[in-house]
Amino acid sequence: MKVISADLTDLDAVSKVILEEAQKEKVILFFGEMGMGKTTLIKNLCKLLNVKDQVSSPTFSLVNEYFSETSQTPVYHFDFYRLENEEEAMDMGYEEYFYSNGYCLIEWPEKIPSLWPEQFVRVDIKESGTQREYRIDS
Repeated sequence: MKVISADLTDLDAVSKVILEEAQKEKVILFFGEMGMGKTTLIKNLCKLLNVKDQVSSPTFSLVNEYFSETSQTPVYHFDFYRLENEEEAMDMGYEEYFYSNGYCLIEWPEKIPSLWPEQFVRVDIKESGTQREYRIDS
């Protein structure tokens, strides 16, 4: 487990550590209260992955698909905040995404605990004074 304290100006460093941890397991689960910066961190990760699409939270569509200029596989960005139950994720075909070999960046994974793949990277974000504490575990 790696723990990093950083503010919004240090997101490149945090994102690089996450991508190093996610070299094999491209499913990344982001945990944190509302307003902790999950979407902001995902935008930064997408920048480092050379995504040129507009990155925004897929709150209503559940998943956004982005394309990287340097990768053959898409980057998938999920926001499960509005899910009522895991069946909704099953209905959208979550398995196709999770097992596609593309990056899957998942906000609010606690809404689908029994659907997590066996291997993933976990990122917990907590407030720590004027900074955020990022716990990265793979």
